[in-house]
Amino acid sequence: MLAQISFDEIAASLLICLLLRETLILVLPDHIAGPGGWLIDTAHEEGV
Repeated sequence: MLAQISFDEIAASLLICLLLRETLILVLPDHIAGPGGWLIDTAHEEGV
């Protein structure tokens, strides 16, 4: 089963996930996808 998955399919999946994340950050309100958001937190952590 694993042999049927090609590198191109994995690369395309990663690209789609990144594009979807960026689109959600732009479209959703900040309390959902923004600094301190519960779905996507875009705030940078200090001291980690």
